[in-house]
Amino acid sequence: MGSGDDARYWRHPGVAGVDLLRARFVRHAFARHSHETFAIGVVESGAEELRIGSAVERVTTGGTVLLNPEVVHTGAPAHADGWTYRVLYLPVAELVSFTGIRGTPAFTEQLTYDRDTAAAVLAAHRAAESPDRLAAGTLLDLLLARLWHAHGSRTPTASPRAGRRDAELVRQVLLERMAGPPPLAELAAEFGTSRFALQRAFRARFGLPPHAYLNQHRVRTARSLLARGVPPAEVAVTVGFVDQAHLSRHFTRIVGVPPGAYARAHERTSRGRRSRLA
Repeated sequence: MGSGDDARYWRHPGVAGVDLLRARFVRHAFARHSHETFAIGVVESGAEELRIGSAVERVTTGGTVLLNPEVVHTGAPAHADGWTYRVLYLPVAELVSFTGIRGTPAFTEQLTYDRDTAAAVLAAHRAAESPDRLAAGTLLDLLLARLWHAHGSRTPTASPRAGRRDAELVRQVLLERMAGPPPLAELAAEFGTSRFALQRAFRARFGLPPHAYLNQHRVRTARSLLARGVPPAEVAVTVGFVDQAHLSRHFTRIVGVPPGAYARAHERTSRGRRSRLA
């Protein structure tokens, strides 16, 4: 790897068979090659020169590349500053399982600058950097739903539907296993339905996808613990966040202030009450 190049490759924490790459390439140029999987990538900065057959595309910031399996291509820096991008490598079987289609799935276009599609790829990819399997798997499913409806080539068949009762049972499992929830794929298999149907039923019942609902519950539990004087670092572990920074990010988004400020406010209130009773 040349000077200025940097790359990380890892496996998805919640969905078996899905690989991920996050890289900045300044000097590196790929030889002609193909993947047995789908390759779904977004350029975060710079520009990549992507050659597919005789066609050459200059993929700039925000461009989403959707390569079907076995499509031969190359990739190289389009200018001296190189490019930074994120890629998901998705097995064909995973997309077939998710969509329930007949035959082999395929994407209808190889490059799009749709902002919502790029945002969904980035959200799913970043979530896969966390060991939170439920969030990583759910955001991957949200991405697949968007990609398939916007760029897929086949019509899904009717997949097993999940109903209100399944949604209630999933909610119960998530709350009981708050600190270590199972991935959505495991829950869907347990209830004999697809991830897409289960996620749709859950959102219809509770207004949020499973991972967002669980994070909301974690924050509510964290508020109670902080008000009782439990240190934020201990609270983070208890409710199932990766670390205190993870707790702080979600807590602030929902409550409006960081956990420390929330705890101090409760401590001041408690001291005031004690002084009035003294």
